[in-house]
Amino acid sequence: MQTKNLKILLFLAKTAALTLLLIARHNELHNYFGPYKNQADIAMGFLVFALTASVLVSILAWIYRRRERIPPGKADNVIIGLNNIYYLVLTGAAIMTILGFWGIDFRTLFTTLSIVAAAIAIISKDYIAEIISGIIISFSGEVSIDDYIRIGDQKGKVIDINFTKIALLNEDDDVIFIPNAKFFSSEIINYTRREIKKVSIEFEVMIQNIKTIEELESDLIHAISDYEGHIEPGTYNLKIVEMRKDSLSLKFQYVFLREIDRELEREIRRKTVRRIVNYVKKYPVQMKEN
Repeated sequence: MQTKNLKILLFLAKTAALTLLLIARHNELHNYFGPYKNQADIAMGFLVFALTASVLVSILAWIYRRRERIPPGKADNVIIGLNNIYYLVLTGAAIMTILGFWGIDFRTLFTTLSIVAAAIAIISKDYIAEIISGIIISFSGEVSIDDYIRIGDQKGKVIDINFTKIALLNEDDDVIFIPNAKFFSSEIINYTRREIKKVSIEFEVMIQNIKTIEELESDLIHAISDYEGHIEPGTYNLKIVEMRKDSLSLKFQYVFLREIDRELEREIRRKTVRRIVNYVKKYPVQMKEN
């Protein structure tokens, strides 16, 4: 509630400041600055633009929050995308304002520096590609803040989408930054969006270490019996993926209920993996989680 009130006060303050600036420009108050009246007019124009853009972003974000029922203080990728576009446009306006202070005509500047501008574009094309990819990702709806995803060998929860990188929080609580362009062009598995939240734990075990597949399956089910209220009944399954001369490649699967805490999911995974290790501790084992 405090966050909501603070946002309302900030919005009202920006609206009031914008109104005063518009009145000041209408009455040409910049003429009172004497020899610096042109600089004052340019500065007031920048402030009007910045506050107008900020108020517009706030209104769009408010409409989006109401439509999607997003609580105050929490932002998803669309709101972050709106803010990123605002900061990008504001940076461009600030550069133009600084040039205006020196009386530089923008058309003449861009015509004169066309070759330099082309060189700058070539040098910064990777950075521009990152920004464009970030904006597309923000509004695509394919990946959102708090989604649990996998990209390449990295797996974790999306905690931020900024100008150039996406931040993932993995299961070791490490923050991994992935460039937007790489993220945009890579194959991504979004575990949060799939209708059935199936967990698969793959492992390899020596054949001589297993009495029966049924016994191993029962042992694994028993190991996580404390969490049966969070797992859909009848979804436990131990599959034989591949049979070799001396070993078996197995996959233990189960399906979570739709609502589950991420920390609890990690705890269930950890207990399952440890139970497998204890079961085959006398023999070599290779494990991989999906």
